[in-house]
Amino acid sequence: MIDAVSDGLIVAAKDQVFCSLAEESVILNLTSGMYYGLDPVGSFVWKLIQTERDLREIRDLILEEYDVEPERCEQDLVELLNDFSAQGLVEIKEK
Repeated sequence: MIDAVSDGLIVAAKDQVFCSLAEESVILNLTSGMYYGLDPVGSFVWKLIQTERDLREIRDLILEEYDVEPERCEQDLVELLNDFSAQGLVEIKEK
């Protein structure tokens, strides 16, 4: 589970196919066969985690791109990453 003090590296799991569709994106989990739709912010995060990044780095890049309060950004990011993790879409690695 990811929380605001997590210091692991977050990266997209291997068995995924990602496709951008206008403002949104779709991920196909090849292991489960499930599709997941992402809004523009979710798509931005997904693109960021194609390489290993820690929570703070992802948060800071979102804050540079979007007009959002830092606390709200971090809270929503943790929730999104935990959803990704629960669906097997991301891996968390030790630094």
